[in-house]
Amino acid sequence: MQKKRILLKIGSNTLTKETDHISRGKIEDIGRQIAKLKDSYEFIIVSSGAIAAAKQFVKLEHNGQEITVKQALASIGQPHLMRIFQENFRELGLFTSQCLLSYSDFEREVSKENICNTINVLVANNFIPIINENDTVATDEIKFGDNDKLAALTAALMKVDLLIIATNTDGIYTKESFINKKPETIRLVSNLDDLQKEVSSSKSSHGTGGMESKIEAANIARQANVETWIVNGLQDNFIIDALENKTAFTTIK
Repeated sequence: MQKKRILLKIGSNTLTKETDHISRGKIEDIGRQIAKLKDSYEFIIVSSGAIAAAKQFVKLEHNGQEITVKQALASIGQPHLMRIFQENFRELGLFTSQCLLSYSDFEREVSKENICNTINVLVANNFIPIINENDTVATDEIKFGDNDKLAALTAALMKVDLLIIATNTDGIYTKESFINKKPETIRLVSNLDDLQKEVSSSKSSHGTGGMESKIEAANIARQANVETWIVNGLQDNFIIDALENKTAFTTIK
């Protein structure tokens, strides 16, 4: 039986559990679920969190622009982030690898082919590719999208079966229910224009994306016939619960 391929995008708020530190417990939760699912599913991960990881260790002195400081923090934090993944996943019998990509990589056919070939070899040999944007040379994600677009471009390129975007809400809420402080999840979306009217432009504490960037990501995935789920990654067991339909989340077809 051919395994289904899932691209899991994890934002900074999920990885930190909305604190100022990367949560080893959350990374262990993700690894434990992948270990349980590995006979039926293969995973590619797009993970934010390099800047959050660095902030645990350093406070940089600087006279430059904020964006360059964030790039420097990403450079410091990326190895720490990968080490935490590696240590937690290894204890569960899972192997990890690092892939740093930039948007420009998706504009060149040779680069796209190289990405595909490398990720396919890693997955075929039971290594989980953990992808982040190469923040040292690119600033788009730091400023705008919190890796949502990068996840969608990768999902489309790799022709995955499902894109799961883990965030800090139970999917996308109706605007009225959000205003009334009784959040109600929009379970199924087939018209993104209608969905856009329901969405707030606010962003969360660590993330830079907000729901708008997730809808843009879902649109990219949709054009490649990839379904997107927006799931609450703060909940334990969120991947398995979503797959077994035991939790509220938004499906964008």
